[in-house]
Amino acid sequence: MKDNKLTIFQQVRELESWPAVAFSAALLERMLPNYQLFCEATEFADPSPYRNSLNIIWEWLAHPKTKINLAAQLEKVEASVPDPNDFDTIGVYPAIDTAMSMSAIILLLMEEDLQGAVVVSKLAQGTVEAFIEATSDVEISDEEIKQHPLMQWEIEIQQELLTLLANSPKNGETCKALKEIAIGEGMSNIGIDIAS
Repeated sequence: MKDNKLTIFQQVRELESWPAVAFSAALLERMLPNYQLFCEATEFADPSPYRNSLNIIWEWLAHPKTKINLAAQLEKVEASVPDPNDFDTIGVYPAIDTAMSMSAIILLLMEEDLQGAVVVSKLAQGTVEAFIEATSDVEISDEEIKQHPLMQWEIEIQQELLTLLANSPKNGETCKALKEIAIGEGMSNIGIDIAS
């Protein structure tokens, strides 16, 4: 399983420009409900700027000539990052991972961090790993985390997205297919109902 995880990061590292942003957007689609639920549960912030930013990124992917004020988007995202010291809930960590991922994808679009997709891929897996550890009643080994259904699911989805990107044109249809993979099962990457 470790090799599989490694090959995912290697594959993601090779993504450039449009495919890197598309891969990251699909992973963020799976992470965003974690942030939204955290905001609703704690009244921390209005999650809609995050949803809007991701919608704008999907719009850019479908129509790359779309102009985006990336600095303004980054400012909105960075204004609503929770501080783990302010919250006594495990939900703060998936929310922070979502915020960091959102920043990473915007920095990728700004061409300030060309490895933004790797950051998002690692954060998505890290969210799952931390959630498995936090919700386990007993000490859990790295091997058990890798074999856990949620982690297996995360790896499978990332691989499915990579395979689709490798074999598809850069267009709106591919965007729809990526989004469908991301939200098709109706759950976030840690099993939160997307409808919530």
